Amino acid sequence: MKIVVQVELMPDAGQALALERTPHAVNDAANWVSAVAFDHGVPHVYELRKHTYAELKSRGLGAQAAQHVIKKVRDAYTTLKANTRAGNLGKPGSRRRVKAEAKPIVFRGRAALR
Repeated sequence: MKIVVQVELMPDAGQALALERTPHAVNDAANWVSAVAFDHGVPHVYELRKHTYAELKSRGLGAQAAQHVIKKVRDAYTTLKANTRAGNLGKPGSRRRVKAEAKPIVFRGRAALR
């Protein structure tokens, strides 16, 4: 049996600032990984990890956050490719499809905040 308990975080000023900065740092890192993936032709997760993991760690992200960022970016490119193949972005050469394929995927800074 599982018991679910709802809790409310009540951080002090320093903790609140850290909590607010975390999604920004993660999404900034995701934008960098996305650019690397775009430049290298969106390699597999393992290859993307080889190119980016050490840099993510040196930027101050923890191991779990770094792995999450790499997976998040790879999943976004997988979704883009699936939508392209399914024709959801228009026919080859259409303005919408060209726009989607011409630049790296971008993750908004405040996307995870409510």
